[in-house]
Amino acid sequence: MTLIADSGSTKTTWMEVESGNKIVTEGLNPHFTTDEAFLAACQTVRNKFSICNFQFSIYFYGAGCGLVSQRQRVASLLFKAFGTSDIHVETDMLGACRATAGDQPAMVGILGTGSNACLYDGVRIVHQPTSTGYILGDEGSANHVGRLLLAGYLSHRMPSSVRRMFHDTYHMNEAQLMDAVYHQPQPNRFLASLAPFAVQHIDEEYCYDMIVESLAQWYFSVLVYMRRPASRLFHAKRCENTIHVVGGFAKVIESQLQVLFEDPKPFPLHLGTVVADPIDGLREYHCAAM
Repeated sequence: MTLIADSGSTKTTWMEVESGNKIVTEGLNPHFTTDEAFLAACQTVRNKFSICNFQFSIYFYGAGCGLVSQRQRVASLLFKAFGTSDIHVETDMLGACRATAGDQPAMVGILGTGSNACLYDGVRIVHQPTSTGYILGDEGSANHVGRLLLAGYLSHRMPSSVRRMFHDTYHMNEAQLMDAVYHQPQPNRFLASLAPFAVQHIDEEYCYDMIVESLAQWYFSVLVYMRRPASRLFHAKRCENTIHVVGGFAKVIESQLQVLFEDPKPFPLHLGTVVADPIDGLREYHCAAM
């Protein structure tokens, strides 16, 4: 038996490779998740798949698993929860690469609760900007759009008609909004929960511009940063300048992504596949490796 998990900050999708059965639990980003919450999610998975032996493999691809210390912590928790020693903990970025590009070189991005991008040579990630998280980075992501919306609302830069709709949607006063960001746990999830407002009201110029602005910041802060190493990689591999993008937020704003990559830019890229959930691609990857 092989169990794979794709874990973001909002949700974790688990799949039994052989059967294709899956279950969704809360996001298990080790930067935000307590040991107790992590183990509780694992128990839900054990119950779903009726796991009663220790002869199986786990491949866990997770947001927040970039540091060795965090990967070790996740591996330790998985061992405690499942008992198996055949545990592989990788970043969600590598999971996105394997799910979309397989063994082919490409640029791969994530636009979900958070965001990032990397260069993938078909085996490993060869270049990736440091993720600065929801406070300093995550441009183009759901939490970044939510952050821009909230800043516009609290500063009264948001048009009054849109501001009324925002208030009617969330029913929170300014003090409650500030508290959710600065004092409540997992503010990145809260900010991301505001992004659907921009998508639902994308016919409003302010909301449309907010999404486009966030994507433009992602493009120039992350993708253009990789221009030189990308050029060397793609020239050496003789492959097309293609970027695949993974994430639930990427899927709902796919049309805006298409517009972004249709325009000529300093570093021209072609938009490849846009996948909301990489779990099916990961299953295909691991089936091929068996």
